[in-house]
Amino acid sequence: MANYSSNSKTKGEAKSALDKFKMEVASEIGVNLKEGYNGDLTAAEAGSVGGNMVKKMIQRQEEQMSGK
Repeated sequence: MANYSSNSKTKGEAKSALDKFKMEVASEIGVNLKEGYNGDLTAAEAGSVGGNMVKKMIQRQEEQMSGK
């Protein structure tokens, strides 16, 4: 299974990029997200971060598809 190390690196890079994106979105919407445990967030705060991430990903994809 020679691709295992290559896949692991790719997965790690993707996770790192998503974590960075999550922090950026949280900052933009005023949610105090920190590295590690975030059990002090309300469900609404946590949901708003995820919802806004999806919204931005869809917006970026639509822009790419339209050639902008």
